[in-house]
Amino acid sequence: MSIYRDRIEAGKKLAAHLTEFERRDNLVVLALPRGGVPVAYEVARALDVPMDVFVVRKLGMPGHQEFAMGAIASGGIRVINAAAVHEAGITEKEIDAAAAQEQLELERRERLYRGDRPRMNLREHTVMVVDDGMATGSTMHAAVLALRRLKPSEIIVAVPVASVEACAELKQSADRVICLNTPAFFRAVGQWYDDFSQTTDAEVLAYMDKAAKN
Repeated sequence: MSIYRDRIEAGKKLAAHLTEFERRDNLVVLALPRGGVPVAYEVARALDVPMDVFVVRKLGMPGHQEFAMGAIASGGIRVINAAAVHEAGITEKEIDAAAAQEQLELERRERLYRGDRPRMNLREHTVMVVDDGMATGSTMHAAVLALRRLKPSEIIVAVPVASVEACAELKQSADRVICLNTPAFFRAVGQWYDDFSQTTDAEVLAYMDKAAKN
């Protein structure tokens, strides 16, 4: 049974629970592309604060790409789910190969989405990291670790839906975690959306353009 019609509805419902942050000085909403961008756009628009993207890539299990064994993020951050890797018998060589492949895509997206726009200065800012959901939390965890290097004053994780385990895990690395819905028997983020079609690069660029004009 789904919770949201699509990512736009999820973003609007999430934003409705974040009114305490409306027009807050030094608050920046960062979207994890691609699926987090439509959600983050609705949040940033409702709160009337700036939005940008922060690129993170999931490291999928060999032969089972939908399952995350870890993630990488800008700045050379690599997060590995040690328990999952051990259980599946994944070797260090396989992890390195997956990371090298995803690094190429991470760099491609950085170039495409940012263009000649400079990165936002996040030092001493409150950063709200938004995605369309969290299953294992590996991708978000990598984002939080990478963002710590940029010296924000506070890192808030905000998602429309997540597993109980992922929310608990993120509380160890983020300053605050806001999970709007934490359903039982969580298998994948997509099961909680009627429409979970892939967000395209063109859609990301369109959202970024709209956000820049707001």
